[in-house]
Amino acid sequence: MLFSSNVFLFAFLPAVLLMYYLSPRWLRNPVLLLVSLFFYGWGEPAYLLLMAVTIVLNYLCGAWVHIRREKGKRMEGVLIFSVVGNMLILGYFKYAGFFLDSVQALIPSLSKVSLPEIVLPIGISFYIFQSLSYVIDVYRQDAPVQKNLLTFGTYVTLFPQLIAGPIVRYRDVAEQMENRRENISDFASGVHLFVAGLSKKVLLANPMGNLWNLAQAEQGTAVAWMGIIAYSLQIYFDFSGYSDMARGLGRMFGFEFLENFNYPYISRSITEFWRRWHISLSTWFREYVYIPLGGNRRGLKRQIVNLLIVWLLTGLWHGASWNFVLWGLYYAVFLILEKLFLLKWMERIPRGVCHVYTLVIVVLGWALFYFESLPALADFLARLFLPQAVTQTGINLISAHLPLMAVAVFSATPAAKQLLDARKSSTIIRYGKIAAAACALLLCVAALARQSYNPFIYFRF
Repeated sequence: MLFSSNVFLFAFLPAVLLMYYLSPRWLRNPVLLLVSLFFYGWGEPAYLLLMAVTIVLNYLCGAWVHIRREKGKRMEGVLIFSVVGNMLILGYFKYAGFFLDSVQALIPSLSKVSLPEIVLPIGISFYIFQSLSYVIDVYRQDAPVQKNLLTFGTYVTLFPQLIAGPIVRYRDVAEQMENRRENISDFASGVHLFVAGLSKKVLLANPMGNLWNLAQAEQGTAVAWMGIIAYSLQIYFDFSGYSDMARGLGRMFGFEFLENFNYPYISRSITEFWRRWHISLSTWFREYVYIPLGGNRRGLKRQIVNLLIVWLLTGLWHGASWNFVLWGLYYAVFLILEKLFLLKWMERIPRGVCHVYTLVIVVLGWALFYFESLPALADFLARLFLPQAVTQTGINLISAHLPLMAVAVFSATPAAKQLLDARKSSTIIRYGKIAAAACALLLCVAALARQSYNPFIYFRF
């Protein structure tokens, strides 16, 4: 079920809010668990059992760690069991076919070996990482053990962030799972944030995605650049819009999820970009992979190796395809170069140059991210860098979409937010924001009635 669908907006969400707030406080977590399972089962009923197995596995491992600590026994074996169990689940459903194909390419004699068709469960990467973070946090004593299976199940399945994040670490919401207190102010703020995210998705991401599709069918270098910029804007507004909707929904139910995007396209280095983009994923890999590997504490050579490992895994997390592996290593190279010397050199050159450098690297990275076929990627890069005339159809496409692209580019910066924040005490601004949110919601509903292109890109991860 999509957040940006009439079924969700006008049936599911109102019904859930009514059920939730009419329930006594002790029943609200079980209500959220049931509606979250229904939400997931709406699109993936066959994999509800898999989710239940994941919940029980990690709940028992967390309890096991706690019991062994209480008895003064070693807990490493339990942690390893949990990591291996979760990775086997994720590995089978997401990577088994990819690794078999890769091995068969190297060893043709294995070409007769085949796997049954495996359908990737929606959001499996997100809820596996969340479940695993719980066991690790309990092991590290960064979070208390959760003794109530229903409460833990609510944490894993919480529908606002279940299928496309942000990745919510247990220690960040442990207190909220037990003692949250909903209030009108947070609810109103959540509605506003949800509408802002919905607007990003429906009014900006979807049209930019449509432009990207149209641009691929046209010839010309200018159209190719406009197309890949449109895709860069699409993936930003699509994912950050979903994250805003998730955070807004969380506030409606009394939860506060950490921010997942912080205007990444204003960055002046790749290092800064990855501090602003998909913050929950970057934080997860830093906390649970990079630092345990030694981080930057064991010398420069080990730090470089750690970065390569983390970014290889980051690429694989996004998909079982060689282009994602290369995409992860692509960013690893630039992050390592910045760590070695580029950041110091960039301090001495104009900020505008640093910004252009970052945007070019990121935009080209999205081309690598999009094209799973390396020959198709090579053809597209040739269109970008080998001058090619634009057809009249291409000129018409550019001129028709320039105003919307200008709006999208402006919206990807904090300029509007800074202007509003500077005058947030103004009565006109306060009521103006409410009116703007209402108008935006009406525009979104109208757009949804005529748009056929409405997927969320990160659902497939």
